[in-house]
Amino acid sequence: MSMAEAIGRIQRIESTLQQLNQGLMPQASSTSSSTASSGSASGGTSPVDAATFAQALSAAVGDSTTAAGMTQLSSALGLGGTTGVGALSSVAGTTTGGVTGDAVVAAAKKYIGVPYVWGGTNPAVGMDCSGFVQRVFKDLGIDMPRVVSDQMQKGTPVASLADAKPGDLLVSFGGEHISIYLGNGKAIDAPVPGQTIQIRDAWEQQSSLTAIRRIVPAGAS
Repeated sequence: MSMAEAIGRIQRIESTLQQLNQGLMPQASSTSSSTASSGSASGGTSPVDAATFAQALSAAVGDSTTAAGMTQLSSALGLGGTTGVGALSSVAGTTTGGVTGDAVVAAAKKYIGVPYVWGGTNPAVGMDCSGFVQRVFKDLGIDMPRVVSDQMQKGTPVASLADAKPGDLLVSFGGEHISIYLGNGKAIDAPVPGQTIQIRDAWEQQSSLTAIRRIVPAGAS
């Protein structure tokens, strides 16, 4: 992770903590000593101390886009269940909601045959490469930016095509094109005008592969 990404995540987490402050710490104006004792005895939420916050922040910066990272952070901050995990995931950048790479692949394959249309985002008319990626993740409840240059900043980096898993995003030509990796050397994308969304060999192996990003936990393949 770059320093800029780390700082950005820290800022988002600080903002979330401020928003969730009332849920984390009892209000001084309405809490008496007897109420605090009662809350403690009944398992009420106590203020987050510096050590706990440091551990939570470390977990968020290091693993904020995975379900495990969100659960760890939610637990460390004393947030309950899926509500806490969902709130923190949203601020960290992407809420995966248990979606895996296999689900991304299945959602992408539904659009095979849709024509390429420059700037398109509507599958009934046509989509371009980034519009297709945005639509696939939207179908799974995950918000993605509209253009490749922003999409390639999401998730976590993957070192090489050999390490890529189904559902990862392949970015090529300096951010001019994006596709979804299917595994076994195959990818799916909206290629060029005059063609349709299709499964093909991952030609990024031979051309300018700029980045690989993992948005959700890897698929099984």
